Amino acid sequence: MDINPEYSAGGALAACQSVLQGSAVTITRLNYDGHDLPPRAVNKRIDAFNVITQLVDFSHHRLWRGENLVHDGGHKRGTLAITDLRDEWRCHHLSPFDNVRFQIPFSYIRQFAFEVGRPEFTHIRCQPGTRDDVILGLAQALLPAFHNPKTASQLFLEQIVLAMMTHLAQNYGGLHFPSHRKGTLAPWQEKRATEFLSAHVNSQVSIDEVAEACNLSRSYFIKAFKETFGKPPYRWLIEYRVARAKDFLASDMPIAEIATACGFADQSHMTRIFSEVVGEPPGHWRKHSR
Repeated sequence: MDINPEYSAGGALAACQSVLQGSAVTITRLNYDGHDLPPRAVNKRIDAFNVITQLVDFSHHRLWRGENLVHDGGHKRGTLAITDLRDEWRCHHLSPFDNVRFQIPFSYIRQFAFEVGRPEFTHIRCQPGTRDDVILGLAQALLPAFHNPKTASQLFLEQIVLAMMTHLAQNYGGLHFPSHRKGTLAPWQEKRATEFLSAHVNSQVSIDEVAEACNLSRSYFIKAFKETFGKPPYRWLIEYRVARAKDFLASDMPIAEIATACGFADQSHMTRIFSEVVGEPPGHWRKHSR
C-alpha cells in the first residue's frame, strides 16, 4: 500500500493519506483511528475547492473558516461538504475518521462548463449536512486505486471525475442536462446559443439573432431552448449575469463596477435582479459568502 502518514509541525504522527493525481484534480484519502489528532494547519489559499465525502460515520470535529467556528459536531457516512479553498480553513479532528476529498481547480470548472456548453456554470454549493450517495459511491470505486496509486488507471480516474462533475453541476450548480429528444436543441445548437448569449452579456441581443445563429425560427428556438435548459433564453442570460457577478463578488471590486462588467444597467439594476435570483442583495451575499 502506498499510504503515507502525515506529521504535525512538532513531528507527532498525524493522519494517514493516500493521493491519486488526475490530469487536473487531486484526490486524497485521509484517515485516522485515534481521538488525539493535533489540529491541522490552515490551508494554503488557492483558486480551487474541495469536495469531501465521509466513508464512515465521523462523530466529532471542529471547523473554522477564517476566525469563525462554523461547525462543532460530526458527520454521518456519505455526508458531503464543499469548501472554497480561496478561504482559510482550519480543522481539529476529535474522533476517528475516513474521508475522500477531491481538490478541483476553478479553472477545471470553467473548462468543464465550456466543453458542455454551459458557461453559466461557475460554482458549486451544498447545504451543511447534505448526504450524497452518488459521490460516496464514486469515492468507494476509487478505494482499490488508493492501495497502489502509482498503478492507478488515468482513464478510470478521469471517468470518475467527469461523472462527479456532471452530478455536482446538476445537483449543486443549477444546471439542466436533458436527454436529447425531439424538441430540444442539438448539441452544436446548445453550444452556439450559449456562446452567442455569453459573448453579448454586455450588450443588447435579440432572440431573432440567437435563433438565426442556430438556423432555427424564433418560435421553435424559444421552445427548444426552454426544453433544453429548463428556462427561456432571457432567464438564462439573467442567471448567467448573476453567476458572473458572484465570481466578481469574491474579490474587492466595487459593486457598481461589477454591475457594468456583468451587463447590468447600473448598480441598482443589478441589486434588484440579483436579489430576485439569489434571495438577497449582492452586498449581503458578499458578506455571508466570506
